[in-house]
Amino acid sequence: MDSTPTHRKHTAMKYFYGIIIFLVWLAFDTTEAVCGYESCPETKPFMVNVHLVPHSHDDVGWLKTVDQYYYGHKNNIQHARVQYILDTVIDALLENPTRRFIQVETAFFAKWWQEQTESMKQVVNRLVNEGRLVFTGGAWTMNDEAAVNYQSVIDQFTVGLKFLDEAFGICARPHVGWQIDAFGHSREQASMFAQMGFDGQFFARMDHRDKSKRADNLGLEMIWNASESLDEMELFTGMLYNHYSAPPGFCFDLLCNDDPIVDGTSYDNNVGDRVNEFTKYLEGLETHYRSYHIMVPMGDDFHYENAHKNYKNMDKLIKYVNSLQFRYNVFYSTPSCYLQSLHQTLETWPNKTQDFLPHSHEADSFWTGYYTSRPTQKRFERDGNHMLQTVKQLSVFAGLSSDQQKKDLDYLRQIMGVMQHHDAITGTEKQEVSNDYDRLLYDGIIGGASNARDALRVLTNLPEGEFESCLQLNISECAFTKDSADNVVVTLFNPLAHTSSQYVRVPVREESYQVTDEKGRVVASEVVPVAQPVLALKYRENNTQHELVFKASVNKIASYFIKKIEKTESKKIVLHNRLRKDETQSDVDSETVVQTSQIKLVIDNYTGRLKTIQMNGVVEEIEQNFGVFKTTRSCHYIFREDEPMDVLSDDIEFAVYDGDLVKEIHQQVDDYISQVIRIYEGVNRVEFEWLIGPIPGFGREIITIFDSGISSDGVFYTDSNGREMIRRERDKREDFSPDLEKQPASGNYYPVTSRIALQDNAKRLVLLNDRSQGGSSMNDGRLEIMLHRRSYFSDGSGAAEALNEEQFGDGLIARGKLFLILNAGAKENTIAERQAEKEIHLPFWKFFSKSKNAISNAVPKLLPDFNDLPQSVHLLTLEPFTDDEILLRLENFLDRIEGKVVSFNIRSIFDSLGGSEIREATLDGNLPLEEMKRMKFHHYGAGPMPRKAEFFMSQHKPLSANKSHEASEFSVTLNPMQIRTFIIRKEPV
Repeated sequence: MDSTPTHRKHTAMKYFYGIIIFLVWLAFDTTEAVCGYESCPETKPFMVNVHLVPHSHDDVGWLKTVDQYYYGHKNNIQHARVQYILDTVIDALLENPTRRFIQVETAFFAKWWQEQTESMKQVVNRLVNEGRLVFTGGAWTMNDEAAVNYQSVIDQFTVGLKFLDEAFGICARPHVGWQIDAFGHSREQASMFAQMGFDGQFFARMDHRDKSKRADNLGLEMIWNASESLDEMELFTGMLYNHYSAPPGFCFDLLCNDDPIVDGTSYDNNVGDRVNEFTKYLEGLETHYRSYHIMVPMGDDFHYENAHKNYKNMDKLIKYVNSLQFRYNVFYSTPSCYLQSLHQTLETWPNKTQDFLPHSHEADSFWTGYYTSRPTQKRFERDGNHMLQTVKQLSVFAGLSSDQQKKDLDYLRQIMGVMQHHDAITGTEKQEVSNDYDRLLYDGIIGGASNARDALRVLTNLPEGEFESCLQLNISECAFTKDSADNVVVTLFNPLAHTSSQYVRVPVREESYQVTDEKGRVVASEVVPVAQPVLALKYRENNTQHELVFKASVNKIASYFIKKIEKTESKKIVLHNRLRKDETQSDVDSETVVQTSQIKLVIDNYTGRLKTIQMNGVVEEIEQNFGVFKTTRSCHYIFREDEPMDVLSDDIEFAVYDGDLVKEIHQQVDDYISQVIRIYEGVNRVEFEWLIGPIPGFGREIITIFDSGISSDGVFYTDSNGREMIRRERDKREDFSPDLEKQPASGNYYPVTSRIALQDNAKRLVLLNDRSQGGSSMNDGRLEIMLHRRSYFSDGSGAAEALNEEQFGDGLIARGKLFLILNAGAKENTIAERQAEKEIHLPFWKFFSKSKNAISNAVPKLLPDFNDLPQSVHLLTLEPFTDDEILLRLENFLDRIEGKVVSFNIRSIFDSLGGSEIREATLDGNLPLEEMKRMKFHHYGAGPMPRKAEFFMSQHKPLSANKSHEASEFSVTLNPMQIRTFIIRKEPV
C-alpha cells in the first residue's frame, strides 16, 4: 500500500535534511574522489573476504509495463516502484560512506535522472566519483542472450554506456557484465563483453545439473573462451550460488518477512543467533569457490524501495559478524571489486568453450519455448532494427540535426534497447505488457520513418516525395498502392556496404505495369497472385490481390518508377489435383518440376510435398513436413512435450505459378497451415513463406521439418546471436549429461537467430530464418524449426497467464520466412550463407511516393561509396554519435575457416563523411581503444602460476589520424570475425 500522507511528509523532510547536510559536507570536503578499482574497499589477508553486493533487479517490463514499474502503478499486479528505489538508495548511501549500490538498467536510471534537480545531480555525481554508486552492465536493459541479434545488443550497450559517459564521465563506466536474469547464456554475449573491454561477467541461471556438478568441482567460476576465430576473447565468468537473492533468512527488504537484526538491550536481541546463521551459510558457500573471496548478493526483484531498512540491517550484520568471529571479513562491495580481488589472488580457473543453452532450472523443464514465443513480436523487433539501421545511415548522409530529428532517432534507439530486454524479445511478458512493447516500438518506427523521409527529400531528386513506409507488406498490403500503383515511385535504401541485387514485391491490383529505373530503362517485371490464405485474412483489405515483382540493383539509394500499361497476358496458375494412390500414370506425371537456371524443385503429385532439390551441383531428396507437439504444460518460457511429435500426414493441395522471374508453389497444408515455396531467377536459395494460425485446440507447438539423406551423425550447428556457429551434438552437452528421459525433444532445442545447419562429407543443408526461433535435429539428416506456439497453461513461475495470443477476437496468425541452401559439404561454401544472412537481416527498405512529385532539376546528393571494401566486410554501424561525431563499425563477417585477414584503406570514406579526425574505440564506442586494459585470468593446469596480475591490451595499434595525415595512416586490417569501431569527428560546418 502507499504511504500515509503523514509518513510521506516525514520521509520527504528526512530526505530534504539529508541532502542539505550532504551538500554542506560537499562544499567543505576537498579530498580527491577516486572511482573504479581504486575505490574498492580494502580486504584482509588470512581471512575469507565476504563481498556484500546491494542491488535491485528491475525488469524493464514483464508483469507490468515499463512505466508502471517506474512509477509504481498497478501494484496489485506486482509491488514495484523503481523511482522510489533510486530516491531512497541515494539517501541511504549519503548516510554511510562505506555503503555501496550497483545500478544496472540504464533505461530506468536515465528516466529518473531527467527528473532530478541540478543539486541532486551533483550529489549523485559525487557518489559515482567515489565508487559508491557503481554502474554494472550499463546497457539500456539487461538483454536476453538467446533470441537477440548481435547488432541490436551492441546498439543497446552503445546507447546505455553513452548516456553514462555523458552524465558522469569515465567513473560511470562499468567493468563487468551483470546478466543475472537471462534464461541461459550465449558465447557471443561473452565475446561482446570482451570486445567492449569488460573484465568479466556474472550470472545467476545455469542448468541445474551443470550447476550441481560445477559446485562440487569448484567450477562455478571459469574462463570462457568466447570465440573460435578471435584471439584473446577470454572472459572471466562467475555463477552466483543462491540465484541473485540474499542468503535465506537475510532478506531485509520491505518485500520480505525475514527477521531484522535486533541488538542493544532488547529482550529479543538475536545478534548471536543471526551471526551464527550467517557464518554457517558462509561456511557452505565457501566450499564451492576457489579463492578466499566470496560474493554475496543482497537484493532481488525491485528491492530497496525502502533502502534505509535494508542498509540499517546490513550495517548491523557487518558490524557484528566482524566483531564476533575472526574467519570472515564482511564489507560492502561491488561485482567489479570482487573481480579485482580474484584477479589479485593469481588463482587459476577451469575453461569453458561452448555456451549455457538451453537452460533448465529443474528436471523436465527446459526453457526452450521462449526461443519462439510471440513470433510476430520477434519479427516486429527485427523490423525495428531494420528501420533503425536505415535511419541512422540516412541521418549521417543527410546531416539531420534538428532537435526533433535527434529526439526521434534517440527514441527509436532507446525502444530498440527496451526490446532486447530478457522479458521483451523473449516473449515471456504478460499480454498487456506485450501490447505496450508493440505500441512503443510502433511509435519509434514512425518517428524513424519521419526522419528517413526528411533525409530522402534532401538526398534524392524527389524533394517533395512522400516516402511512405508500408509496415504490412508481410501480408501483401500497402495503403499507398491499394487504390492504384500507377505513377508510383519505389525508393529503395540498401543498409549494406556493397551494391546488392534483390527482388522487390509491391502489392498491386490485377493490372499490367511497366517498371523503369532512374535512367528510364525498362526493368523486367511481372504480376503474381497473392496466396489465397493471405487473401482470406478477415482483417486484410483485398484491394490488392497481386504483387508486382521486379529485380533491383542498389548501391545506397535507388528509385524505380511504376507505370500502368495496357493489359498484357499474364502467367497462368497451373492447378494440380493430388493423384490417388491407385491411379496409374507415368513417372513424369507423378511429379511436378519447378525450376530456374540455378535451382530445380520436384513436388510429389501424390502428396503435394517437396520431394527433391537440386542446386549448386548437388541433388538431394528433401521432404518437408509440418508437425505438432500437443502440450498441456508448456508456457511462455518452457516447451514440455507430452508425447512425440505428430507429423501431419494428410496430402496437400497445391498450385504452381510458373513466371519468368519467380516460380511459386502455393500449398494448403492444414486448415490453419499454408505455405508458399518460391525460387527466383538468379537467386541461389529457396524461400518458404509460411502462414500459421489460428492454432486450434489446447496447447500446441507447430514445427516444420526438413528430412534429407545427409549422414549428420547426430551433429548439427546453430548460430550464436547471428555470428559464429556452435557445434551441437544431439543428447549431449559440453560439461555435463542432461536429463532427457522425459523431454528428449525439448532438451535438444537451441536458439536459432539466423541459421541452423547439418552436413556430411558430401553435402550441407542450411535453413536461414527471419526472426528468432527454436530449432533442432532430432534425427540424422533432419532440420526442424518451431514456428508458432499457443498454450493454455500457466505454471506460476512467470507471467501467471497462458501464452494465448489473440487478434481480432481469434487466435494469433503469424507469417514468416525460412530460406534453404543446399551445397557441397566443403566448409568454404558457407560464405554464401553469410552473405544471404546479411541480405535477410537487412534487405532494402522500401519507400513509396507519387512520381508527379519528381522534379527533374533536383540533383541527388553524392553519397559515400563503400563498394571498395572487401566483400567480406560488413557495414555494421554508421550513425550520428554526437552533434559533431559519427560512429562507424566495420566487421569481417567470415570466420577463421571461411575467410582470411583483409586489409583496406578508409581514407576515401573518411573524406566523404566530412571527417577531420578519427580515433578507434572499444566495441561500444565509448572508451578509446588505447585505454582498454582488461584483466587476464589464468587457466587451471596451464603451466606455472603467474607471478603478478596480467592484462589484455589492444592487439593492434589503435587507429588515430586526422585529415592532414597521409592516406597510409587510414589503413585498416580485419581478422576473421573482427569488428573495429571508429569515431569520426566532422569538419565544422
